[in-house]
Amino acid sequence: MVRDPGFGTKIKCEVVGLKGACNAGHKIGDTFEVSCYHSGGICGFLYNAIFPVLNVMQFGGAYPWGCNELQYNCPDGYNLLTVKLTQVK
Repeated sequence: MVRDPGFGTKIKCEVVGLKGACNAGHKIGDTFEVSCYHSGGICGFLYNAIFPVLNVMQFGGAYPWGCNELQYNCPDGYNLLTVKLTQVK
């Protein structure tokens, strides 16, 4: 298992929307602490989808709209799960 060296900003992942039933059992209100080294318990498909955004947010990158939180959707469009990723300062 990879040990998280603690680099960068901590990221909170919160389930904020769900249309259908998540096959991994995630529910609205679930929260996870995630990083590029630790999935925090979210399903692998969602972790794979958010990883590029997570990488930018954790290591000091920025998006042109300059916010510290983003919403992202699970790749399962039939049971659409939406999460909010927030930098924890």
